[in-house]
Amino acid sequence: MRRAVIDRRTTETQIALRFGIEGRGRYDISTGIRFLDHMLELFTRHGAFDLTIKASGDLDVDQHHTVEDLGIALGEAVSAALGTRKGINRAGYFVMPMDETLAVVAIDLGGRPHTTVDLKVPVRLVGDLQTELVHDFFEGFAMAARANVHVKVMYGRSNHHKIEAVFKAFARALRVACSRDERLAKMLPSTKGLL
Repeated sequence: MRRAVIDRRTTETQIALRFGIEGRGRYDISTGIRFLDHMLELFTRHGAFDLTIKASGDLDVDQHHTVEDLGIALGEAVSAALGTRKGINRAGYFVMPMDETLAVVAIDLGGRPHTTVDLKVPVRLVGDLQTELVHDFFEGFAMAARANVHVKVMYGRSNHHKIEAVFKAFARALRVACSRDERLAKMLPSTKGLL
């Protein structure tokens, strides 16, 4: 079973995270930001991962440190759980419809971090989450997981649906990218010999 435990402590945040790739969609998540908890619960269920997060941060200052550090911790966990990355699909994408909204996420676990996020969310808050920080979450994840992460909302009306569709698509794209391919067996999915 590919699993990882991350204990990330800074002067701004304290995050204890457990992650399992071959999970059953089980979660126990507390970040201090309820809408983010909900998105990470969706991520866990749609990815068929297991995820436990206990996080506290300087939310009295701003949500930025907590949201970004959660992305970093999750990226570190994915990278650690993957180990050498031999035999994985490496890339995955998913197109997620959610009522009137359509979102696309594509991921490449190829070792080169890059993030592009286009949410089309014009409001400052959805629930209690500062929406501009969704970009910081995915950027933190991409850097720590050494992954390309492309996130795009194609269209939609509800800002809640836009962010929710993105997290569901992210989960399903990551699930494909992390999956093992029997034909690759112990091969590294790269002609460079390095990821």
